[in-house]
Amino acid sequence: MPVYSMTGYASASSQAQAPIDASTAPQANVTVELRSVNSRFLDISFRMPDELRSLEPALRDLLSAKLKRGKIELRINTHKDSENNWPQPQAEQLSRLSRLEGQVQNWLPKAQPLSVHEALQWCKGGGNTVEKLDEATLAAARACLGGLLEAREREGEKLSAVLLERIQRLRELASAAEPMVPAVVARQQQRFLERWQEALAASGAGQSIPQESLRERALNEAAAYSIRIDVAEELARLRAHLEEIARLLQKGGELGKRLDFLIQELAREANTLGSKAAALELTNIAVEMKVAVEQLREQVQNIE
Repeated sequence: MPVYSMTGYASASSQAQAPIDASTAPQANVTVELRSVNSRFLDISFRMPDELRSLEPALRDLLSAKLKRGKIELRINTHKDSENNWPQPQAEQLSRLSRLEGQVQNWLPKAQPLSVHEALQWCKGGGNTVEKLDEATLAAARACLGGLLEAREREGEKLSAVLLERIQRLRELASAAEPMVPAVVARQQQRFLERWQEALAASGAGQSIPQESLRERALNEAAAYSIRIDVAEELARLRAHLEEIARLLQKGGELGKRLDFLIQELAREANTLGSKAAALELTNIAVEMKVAVEQLREQVQNIE
């Protein structure tokens, strides 16, 4: 399965065909736009003409069936044909409207008379036109959703490449850090031995303590020191998290939340490595790891 980004844009248009029995009715073009950005959950908002508000439940079902995370904005615009294509009211239609208006005003004297716009709306085909407009809107929404999914897939492919590159960098840093710990312990062991000898020489007791005893004490101090700075477990867990991230990216699908958790674990291991660093080289590696993990975090926030 592909990896989907939560960022994308698409638009699609459809034309509402005039009903057969209303050849003089104007046609309308419907344009649907979808904008998507990252969000922890699925958040859908609509911007549409009031005459299409009845479609909101159907549009929400359409989007939620394909999108799982992201802040989605659906915008609908309708465009009427030119003024030359306005409906031409027929005498029979206007006569009927006049009779109906007179009946309403007999019962409701305070009722407002029909405006020219309202009369034209009644004469252009009524419910059939609305039905055709709804069909065109849903058709445009389905096409637009397909375009958005394609855009999110393309963006997700780019994100996967960036993430795999950062994963490889972290693997290289882990490999560079692993052999440093024994070298640091060996240097510290030599320092312990030298300090013991200097201290005993200064106190005059150096000749009364055998060299083997000095060496044994230095080795014990170095062993305790090596336990404090050992990062083998941290590096092993870090590698395991990196392997799991790579596996998830290969598998694809809905993996954003799982990646968020793994990035938190990577950050914890990098912080522990930095706190245990006993040499400038290890400190530098820990800093580079934190930078790479933060770069991973920024990219993962855009994955569905």
